[in-house]
Amino acid sequence: MVFSGLLAVTGAHAQLRVEVSGVGSSQLPIAVAMFADESIAPQQVSAIIKDDLLRSGYFKLIEVGGVISETSAVNFGDWKSRGAEALVVGSVQKLSDGRFDVRYKLLDTIKSSTLSGISLANTAANTRLTAHRIADDIYEKLIGVRGAFSTRLAYVTKAGSSYRLEVADADGEGVQVAFISNEPIISPAWSPDGTKVAYVSFEAKKPVVYVQNLITRERTVIANYKGSNSAPAWSPDGSKLAISLSRDGLTQIYTVNANGSGLQRLTTTSGIDTEPQFSADGQYIYFLSDRSGGPQIYRMSSGGGDAKRITFSGSYNITPRISPDGKTLAYISRREGKFQLYSLDLASGQEQRLSDTTKDESPSFSPNGRYIMYATESGRRGSLAVVSVDGRVKQKLTVQAGDIREPTWGPFMK
Repeated sequence: MVFSGLLAVTGAHAQLRVEVSGVGSSQLPIAVAMFADESIAPQQVSAIIKDDLLRSGYFKLIEVGGVISETSAVNFGDWKSRGAEALVVGSVQKLSDGRFDVRYKLLDTIKSSTLSGISLANTAANTRLTAHRIADDIYEKLIGVRGAFSTRLAYVTKAGSSYRLEVADADGEGVQVAFISNEPIISPAWSPDGTKVAYVSFEAKKPVVYVQNLITRERTVIANYKGSNSAPAWSPDGSKLAISLSRDGLTQIYTVNANGSGLQRLTTTSGIDTEPQFSADGQYIYFLSDRSGGPQIYRMSSGGGDAKRITFSGSYNITPRISPDGKTLAYISRREGKFQLYSLDLASGQEQRLSDTTKDESPSFSPNGRYIMYATESGRRGSLAVVSVDGRVKQKLTVQAGDIREPTWGPFMK
């Protein structure tokens, strides 16, 4: 999908820089050849694929040093002797309508067989997307989990007095601006179909919840009630948002239709209830409450009702995020003065600290559930970090000038 309604970013501070450390529990040795005639395309497809696979932490790249087409005869024994268990080959052709047709094959050198082969025709502007989709296919065939390289990120940058809601590819490339304001922007959240982002803007000198269409740039006010309007989170079918409002006194949780109508209150407590998040199946809402004396995470039916406390380790647990499969809860916990990212296996109750930084906030799962992105601080500047759910693979994303915060990982796109 092309987000034609967004503004392209220029300027040195715009580009995200990605650094990777750590590797998966086991790395699969793979060779990615240069694609035949790929120099005619605006970007080198094979290089983008290699960068994606490396960034995942689950692949070890074997040097190829040459061009191999998907139609070339391959000596499987030779590649096996060089340590490659898989080989990626392909070609690029320019079609009469100006699009580029990228053809690729994934070969199993151990079994001397073809694991996958696809052809993708796309515009010059979507060359990177084509490469990401091929990397997704490789990841899925070899790891057994759907790849998320072709997904998008949204986040907020601050440079001087300017706040910008930006959207980028999962590798930090293709940065575009959705909204600019001189007042803070917080809590962006992707719609399930990836065409809209809900967020809180302070442009009216108070927090107001908006939904913005990324294609048309149209903005809709979802909640502008007395007091604070905050923490939007989409229902899985995109029909509703859960929000936090202080319109009746203490902050409580409500739901509202995606067009701002049909407000319904879900919690009625003597404490503060906020930061709602729907489970992927839509049955539950996880949220933050201080009803037990300190901030902890609870779960209730998505229609409201009795709530069950979920977190018990530590006296301060905030910002719940539930994994796509509903099995893992990610959150920020304050312990010994450090704000760090933790995960909780909901079945076993086993908790794991995933970050080694000390000022973490705003976790967000990748749509395949394999990674968690979060905001942190380094050298008094906000940066983004990504960690695999097992804690082994770590990435750091920074911008050259200013802060970057409030990340949210977009959904799979059709």
